[in-house]
Amino acid sequence: MTILALTLSVLLAIVALGAGLPKALLTGKIPAQLQSPGGLSAALVRFIGLAEVAAAGGLIAGLFWRPIGIAAAAGFAVLLIGAVIFHAKAGDYSDATTRGSAMAPIVLTVVAGLAVAALTVTA
Repeated sequence: MTILALTLSVLLAIVALGAGLPKALLTGKIPAQLQSPGGLSAALVRFIGLAEVAAAGGLIAGLFWRPIGIAAAAGFAVLLIGAVIFHAKAGDYSDATTRGSAMAPIVLTVVAGLAVAALTVTA
């Protein structure tokens, strides 16, 4: 495994775990914001959080068995594309106060794509 694939996998796992745990446990301000009136249901927020935690586990497991890491990075990228769509529909990219935090899924989607590529090339 290349250093790039290792670094991207670990970085994404840390981010996915950090983002997923509060959503899975429905604690903190992010799950509350997602559930605000007209937002997502608690069950959907928890599902997204569990998917992020699973992605983190898959990325770490992928350090030992690469196909799992490739699948986890690709799945995380798909989840992040959903986040980008959610932010776009909410108008977060046109609002200067929310644009900064809404950019994270875009950047992470690119990083997840790079991780898929790095893990695939080194397979």
